[in-house]
Amino acid sequence: MGTLRTGALTRRRVGTPAADLEYAVLDVETTGLDPREGARLVEIAVVRVRGDGRIVDEFSTLVDPRAPIGGREFHGIGESDVLGAPRAEEIVPRIARLLSGAVVVGHNLDFEERFLASELVPAGLPEGQSGLCTLRALRSQLDLARYSLPRASYLLSGDWPTGQHTALGDARACAKLLVEMIGNAPGELRYTGPAPRFLQGDAPEETPVRWKPRTASGAGGWAPRGSWSARWRPRELDARLCGGAFRDAEREAAEQAARRETLVRERWALAAGLTGGVAATVAGGLLLRMAGAARG
Repeated sequence: MGTLRTGALTRRRVGTPAADLEYAVLDVETTGLDPREGARLVEIAVVRVRGDGRIVDEFSTLVDPRAPIGGREFHGIGESDVLGAPRAEEIVPRIARLLSGAVVVGHNLDFEERFLASELVPAGLPEGQSGLCTLRALRSQLDLARYSLPRASYLLSGDWPTGQHTALGDARACAKLLVEMIGNAPGELRYTGPAPRFLQGDAPEETPVRWKPRTASGAGGWAPRGSWSARWRPRELDARLCGGAFRDAEREAAEQAARRETLVRERWALAAGLTGGVAATVAGGLLLRMAGAARG
């Protein structure tokens, strides 16, 4: 089934209205970039938010990686900070409860998914929850010069997000970006993909754990939804083509694919219209002949 089953956002009349869903916006800080090379979780945060912008819950904690901590120049976490913090397996029940019934969201969700798969799934986190990458969603829907979380936030709202490189700060910024995207779209945004799973009964039971948050939970760091000044793409791109570095060549390939898909849809619509017209003409002629026979 896979750790996450990824969906997408679309302006087409398919799927579920994005404003009607709940999202578990996830961010992690790690000791390195690749768990296959020994990188481990050192902080995790989840912001549970509705598509209309109402925050349902927030959670964050440092995690004891039981390994040397690299990347301190980015996240600022040292060995002394994680003393007394829970281990990865101890956070699984709480994370499962926060993810249950929600679409799991991350900005470059592929990165978070690798660490879910390497540390939390082996410890009991159920697989198969639905997912949504805001990085891919932005690239598919909007034409921006840069798509990183802080730069996209600034380009669209004029404000730099606070708490950068803390798991809760980045999760809040990603949640705000998602809610603003839903609220400022030129048409109704809809989610297409696997429906969220309710994980009660699938995940381990919660036991008392002493959390060690680096950032205080609550309303701090969350700003009201603002309006954007954004260039929405006339043709949305296939989110599956919007991963990776998304350089000029990759962007052009995705745009060409969108043009081809639009042309195919237009031809199908024209063919359906012509077929419907022919059918209506044939049916009309048949009715006239039947009426003439009845009069005769």
